[in-house]
Amino acid sequence: MDQRIAQMRLNDPWYVRYWDWLKGILGCFRLQCDFGQNRSGQDVNQLLGNAAESTLRLVLLATILGIVVGIFFGVMAAIRQYSGFDYAVTLVAFVFYSLPAFVFAVLLKEFGAIRFNNWLAAPTFNAIFIVVVSALLALFMQAILAGSAKKRLIVAAATFLASAGIFLALDVTDWVSNPIAGLWIEVSTGIAAAVLFTALISNIKNRRALGIALGSAAAMVVVIVAFSGVIADPSWVSLLGILLLGIVIAIALALFFGGYAKRSIMWASIWTVVSIWFAMLADFLARHWVDYIELVRGRPISTIGSVSPNFRGADDFWLNFLDTTTHLILPTLSLTLMSVASYTRYTRSSMLEVLGQDYVRTARAKGLPEHTVMTRHAFRNALLPITTIVAFDFAGLIGGAVITEKVFGWKGMGELFETALRNVDPDPVMAFFFITGGIAVLMNMFADILYAYIDPRIRR
Repeated sequence: MDQRIAQMRLNDPWYVRYWDWLKGILGCFRLQCDFGQNRSGQDVNQLLGNAAESTLRLVLLATILGIVVGIFFGVMAAIRQYSGFDYAVTLVAFVFYSLPAFVFAVLLKEFGAIRFNNWLAAPTFNAIFIVVVSALLALFMQAILAGSAKKRLIVAAATFLASAGIFLALDVTDWVSNPIAGLWIEVSTGIAAAVLFTALISNIKNRRALGIALGSAAAMVVVIVAFSGVIADPSWVSLLGILLLGIVIAIALALFFGGYAKRSIMWASIWTVVSIWFAMLADFLARHWVDYIELVRGRPISTIGSVSPNFRGADDFWLNFLDTTTHLILPTLSLTLMSVASYTRYTRSSMLEVLGQDYVRTARAKGLPEHTVMTRHAFRNALLPITTIVAFDFAGLIGGAVITEKVFGWKGMGELFETALRNVDPDPVMAFFFITGGIAVLMNMFADILYAYIDPRIRR
């Protein structure tokens, strides 16, 4: 006890100890933070760095996916208010929102990892699975597109046949165990992304816009082929450099050939290039999938930890990336689905409020296309309250999803805080509150800056 009292300086007055701690924190202005030591004598700076890196990997991906998916479903539910799609989205959102985190995480471990790894030993798609999943996808697609009954029936039938065909092809080719990788992934993604983002951001009837988006896709594929040697054994700097080069080419094409709609064409082209870059990552991960399966003894989806201990493929970039990715799947999915539930409800509510405003009715009365009314008049204004929620949620998640990290054995900020609190260890707890509190302030400041970008009236 005397040794511990001396080590933690408990005989010194509290204000002396606090002042010494504060001097270490003030060093952050010189980029020389000193958060002290834990009760075992370990440097808290190092502990905090490792925990923050682990949590950021988990939280950043979960937050981005939650925002994108949640906002998409929220907008579609608002547009299809009181339809079957709206009721279905509302039901699923409330189910995920009300599920306790520890229950959902344990269910994911059982069905998303243990049983899925068992299935990977001899992966087959039986007829019942193909029919049920294809039918659900058909219902989903026809609900999103809406329109006349004939149009919805055609979309549902096409989706069902396409989905069933894909599952049959996966079964026949044994694609799950031995993926057929190659440049076709980037090419098909580029064509689909060019059409999709031109339709969403610009106008699918604008042939110039579609041509430039497809040209940007072709240019990005050429860049990937030209740097294939670098991509075979890359670093994150080189991969990001390839992405940046593709974006620069897309911007140049839009500026030189975009005409009157060059801004919307530029964004459609940029997102097309980004999609191809992610497809490139998927392509090279698929090329290394078989080797990774052998290294992890046929059980790729991990249930605990952020990396495999003593992983033999750590020297290979793609094998190491695969190991990190497979460890991220379950905890990210757990956090994402719960975030999607809240973002969906907030987005739906905000969109419905905006759609009832006078300026939206005026835009429709002027004869503007519904696509323009939704994206430029309604959605942008509906983003204001969502921006506030995203800032608070991200700041909260940086503090560590304590329950999720506990279930999945993730050594992040939540685990650091929980361990320090249990051990009555003041310096890690103080560092935790300093970092999470500082990020909360920064994220709210960032949200205020975004307000001015979203709503020009705020700039005045």
